Amino acid sequence: MVKTVGVLGLGIFGSTIAKELGEQHYDVIAVDQDIEDVNRVVEYVVQAVQGNITDLDLLESIGFENCDVAVIGTGTNLEASVLAIMNCKKLGIKKIIAKAKNRSYMEILLEMGADEVIRPEKEMGTKVARNIMRHNILDVINLDDENSIIEFMAPKRWVGKSLQELNLRQKYDMNIIGFKSTPSDTLSIVIPPEQKIEANSFIVAIGKTEVFEHLDYSNKLN
Repeated sequence: MVKTVGVLGLGIFGSTIAKELGEQHYDVIAVDQDIEDVNRVVEYVVQAVQGNITDLDLLESIGFENCDVAVIGTGTNLEASVLAIMNCKKLGIKKIIAKAKNRSYMEILLEMGADEVIRPEKEMGTKVARNIMRHNILDVINLDDENSIIEFMAPKRWVGKSLQELNLRQKYDMNIIGFKSTPSDTLSIVIPPEQKIEANSFIVAIGKTEVFEHLDYSNKLN
């Protein structure tokens, strides 16, 4: 389990990560040049330091090499992000997550050794658009690039039909793993094929993310 996380750059992105992890009892080492940004997170982290995130000597002096994960939160300053990644690599940090403002920055940061690059504005925009388009999907947990665990409300067209009649595995390449009649019910993971779908019931399934989302967005689940 990850225990110590370093956050370099405490703008909205970095400070939010630092606060959230700190509230969940992770040890967080946070660094930023701006003392106001440092002061915003000081009560949530084990160490909040004002300084240049590209200064390797500074990072060594505060024990940054003890971090299991480093988050580079300076998405607009490419040079600072690159140098921060290089320093984290020198310190032997196993996982480096960086923020980028556009695709070009993302590609450069990946080339420099970032394990994961996040584009918050793009990803949030995509998430909001998908939420608008959804008809039945309540939640999606990505398992990999293709497959997800999907929680969704049973489409009206399914009500009164059995799982056997619906033949979801063949139609949608989907495996049902849970079912509950109402939101307050305990999730049942033993589902007989003759189980009838009730109005407003909830289903949890493993399936192809893109296929199922497209069917839901276009309201073609039948």
